[in-house]
Amino acid sequence: MTATAEIGKARLRKEDRHLVTGRSRFTDNMVLPGMLHLAMVRSPYAHAKITAIDTAAAKSSPGVMAVLTGADVAGEQGSLPNAWPITPDQKAPAHGAIAVEEVAFAGEVAAVIVARSAAAARDAVELVDVSYEELPVVMDLEEAFTDKVLAHTALESNLSATWVFDSAEAGTGSSVQDAIDNAEVLIERTLYQQRLIPAFMEPRSTVVDPTGEQITMWSATQIPHILRLMLALTLGIPESKVRVIAPDVGGGFGGKLQVTPEEVITVLAARHTGKPCKYTETRSESLQAGHHGRAQVQRLKLSARKDGTVTGLSVNLLADMGAYLGLVTSGIPILGAFMYNSIYKFPAYRFECHNIFTNKTWTDAYRGAGRPEATFAIERMMDELATELGMDPLAVREKNWIRHEEFPFTTVAGLEYDTGNYEAATAKAVDLFDYQGLRAEQKRRRDANDPVQLGIGVSTFTEMCGLAPSRVLGSLSYGAGGWEHAQVRVLPTGNIEVVTGSSAHGQGHETAWSQLVADRLGVPFENVEVLHGDTQISQRGLDTYGSRSLTVGGMAVLAAADKVIEKAKVVAAHLMEASEADIEFAAGSFTVKGTDQSTTLGEIALATFAAHNLPDGFEPNLDSDATFDPVNFSYPHGTHLAAIEVDTETGHVGILKYVCVDDVGVVVNPLLVEGQVHGGLAQGIAQALYEEAAYDDAGTLVTGSFVDYLVPSAPDLPHYITGRTETPATSNQLGAKGVGEAGTIASTPAIVNGVLDAVRHLGVRDIKMPCTPSRVWHALQDAKTTGGVQ
Repeated sequence: MTATAEIGKARLRKEDRHLVTGRSRFTDNMVLPGMLHLAMVRSPYAHAKITAIDTAAAKSSPGVMAVLTGADVAGEQGSLPNAWPITPDQKAPAHGAIAVEEVAFAGEVAAVIVARSAAAARDAVELVDVSYEELPVVMDLEEAFTDKVLAHTALESNLSATWVFDSAEAGTGSSVQDAIDNAEVLIERTLYQQRLIPAFMEPRSTVVDPTGEQITMWSATQIPHILRLMLALTLGIPESKVRVIAPDVGGGFGGKLQVTPEEVITVLAARHTGKPCKYTETRSESLQAGHHGRAQVQRLKLSARKDGTVTGLSVNLLADMGAYLGLVTSGIPILGAFMYNSIYKFPAYRFECHNIFTNKTWTDAYRGAGRPEATFAIERMMDELATELGMDPLAVREKNWIRHEEFPFTTVAGLEYDTGNYEAATAKAVDLFDYQGLRAEQKRRRDANDPVQLGIGVSTFTEMCGLAPSRVLGSLSYGAGGWEHAQVRVLPTGNIEVVTGSSAHGQGHETAWSQLVADRLGVPFENVEVLHGDTQISQRGLDTYGSRSLTVGGMAVLAAADKVIEKAKVVAAHLMEASEADIEFAAGSFTVKGTDQSTTLGEIALATFAAHNLPDGFEPNLDSDATFDPVNFSYPHGTHLAAIEVDTETGHVGILKYVCVDDVGVVVNPLLVEGQVHGGLAQGIAQALYEEAAYDDAGTLVTGSFVDYLVPSAPDLPHYITGRTETPATSNQLGAKGVGEAGTIASTPAIVNGVLDAVRHLGVRDIKMPCTPSRVWHALQDAKTTGGVQ
C-alpha cells in the first residue's frame, strides 16, 4: 500500500483529549458502593519459613473487615500460571498468591488486610505479627548455579531448565566448535545485564466486584483476555463468569504483562467478603514486588578471520528467574536466542541458556524481552572484534551484514528475514551524524589529552517482533497462539465502530486504527470509534506486547474492513440492479463499472439496517469479524550512533549527539512512531547509564524508591535526531513492521560502546552497566594497573 489520505498522516492522538482534560479513568479512580480496600503484609526476609501468624490485633483494628493468610485460602488460591514451559523437564516451585509455609523473596505476600478504607488497611498491616525462621539466601546468579544454597527448600537444584539451540544440529549452520578451533581471531567476553524495573507511570491497581452474575475485574493490565483465562484456570471459575476490563492504563513496558498475586488476592478477598475490593500498590511495592526484567550473565565467544569476517558465535547464558516463574518468565531468554546473530551472516552458532532461581523478585517481560539483551551482546562483541583488528566499527559490521539484495535471507538461527536494507539506514545515519567530523574531533581531543574525551558508539540492529505466528510459538512450547482478532461494525448512520483484541496502554491504537479504517472504508477519521480493553465488548484477543499491535492486530482490523466492503458490494449490486462483478469501490462509494451509478457506504448501511430491499438470505448488517495469524515475524532494523563525552576526572558521562535511523516498514502515523522511538530511546539509555535494581547480601532491595532507583528525566536526555528508511514487510498487507521496542533495543549498546570508545585508549576494557560516574571513574583508576574491568 502507498501513502493515502490517512496512511502516513501525522494525526494527533484521539486518546489525548480525555487524558489532558482530566477525564481519564484509571483503575484507582474506580469507586463502587460498599467497596473495601486491601493492604499487603509483605515478608521482610528473602527466604524464610513462616512458623506462625498472629492476626488478632489486626482483626480488632478499627475498620478492618478481614485478615486473610495463606493457610486461609490454601485450598482455593491455586498456583500462579507459567504459560511457557520451555522444556518438558522444567522445574518450578508452586507459587500461591499468598505464601503458606515459606517465602522466597523479600516482598512476598504473607497476609492480606481487608478494611473499609485504604488508610485503615495500611495501619493494620503493622499489627499482623508474622513469625519467621530465616533460611539461607542465594542472591548471586553465578553462585546460584553451583547449588551450594537453594532458593527453595522443596527443590533439589536452583536450575529450572536448560535450553539449547545448535546450528549444526538444527541444520541451519556448521559446527561452532570447529569455527572456534580454527579461528584466526577469537574474542571471549563475559557481559552482564543488570536487573531493571518497569517503572511505568501508573502503579498496578485492581478492583473486583463479585456482586453480579459475573466477577468483574478492572485492572491496570496489558492483557485483559489472557488475564481472564488465567484467572478462570487458576481459581477454578467458569471463564464465562469472569469479565476483565482494562480502562486507561498508564504504561506497561511488559511490567503489566502478568497475572499478579495481587489480582488473584483481590478476587479472593472479594469472594470472601462478598463486597467489591480494591488494591492499589504504593510505588515502593511496585519496585519491590512487581516483576523485574533482564538480569543475565552472558558468556560469549566470537570467532573470525583476520580480515574481520565472522565465522562463529557461541552464547552461554545464565538467566535469573528470581524466586518464581511468572507468566512468560522462562521464555524471555529464549526470545533472544534467535537474535544474537542479529544482522550478520554467521555460518555457525550455538546458544545455551540456563534458567536459574534466586531469592529475588521474579523476572519476566520488560520492553524488548530478550531482544535487547541479545543486541547488546552482539553489538558489544562486534566492537570488541573491531578493536582487536584495528578496524573501524562500522567497517567490520558492513563486512558481515546481510546485503539488501540477499533478502529474503534465512539466518543461522533459522529465521527468515523477509526484507531490509542495512546499507541505506547506516548511510543515512552516518550522514545525519557527521561521522567523519566527529572522528576528527575525537582524535583532536586525544592528541590534546583533553580531560573530556569523546567516544563514538555504534549499534546496528534488527529484531523479531509482531510476536504472533502461532505455529512458531507452538514449536517453542508457548502456551497460547499469537493470532489477533478484530470486528468492524457499520452503524445505520454510516459511522464505524472498531472492536479490537489488542489493548492499548499508551501506544495510540484508537488513533492508528481509526486511520486504517477511515482510509480503507473512505469514511471520515472522526467517524470511527475504537473499542478495546473489555472482555465483554472485545470477546476475543491476545492483547498487547512484543510490538505486535499493528502488525497483527492492525492487520485483523484491515481484514475485517475488507470483509465489510465485500458484504456491502452484494447490497450495492442488488440496489443498483447490477452484477457484483461490475461493482467497484473507492473512497467510500460503490460504482457500477462504466456508468455514473453510485451509492455510498453510509447509504448502504442505512438500507441494510432498514432491510426493506435486501438480497434473499442476506442478513441485515455489514458487521464483519476477522482473525489474523501471520506466517512470519516482522523485522524492523536500524542504525544508532551516539557521540559520548566522558569526563576523565569525574567519570561523568554526557551524550553530545544521538542519531537513529530506523526502518519500521510502512508508517501509519509518523507522530506515533516518533513517540515510540523517543520513549524507547529513553529506556535504553536509562539501562546504559542510570537504572539498576540492587540488593544487599540479605536479599533486601536497596533501590526501593526513586531516590535510589534512578530513572532519567527530560533534562538528563539529549535531543534526538531521528530518520527513517522504508523496506515494506511482506508478512502483512500493509507492509508495516513493529516500532514499540526498537529504540530500547538499539540504544543501550550504542551508549555503552560510546563510553568505552571514549576511554579504551586509556586502558579501560569494560564497564558494567549502568555506567555511572563512580563506575567510570573507578575503571579509569584501575586501568593504570589492572586493565580497567569494573
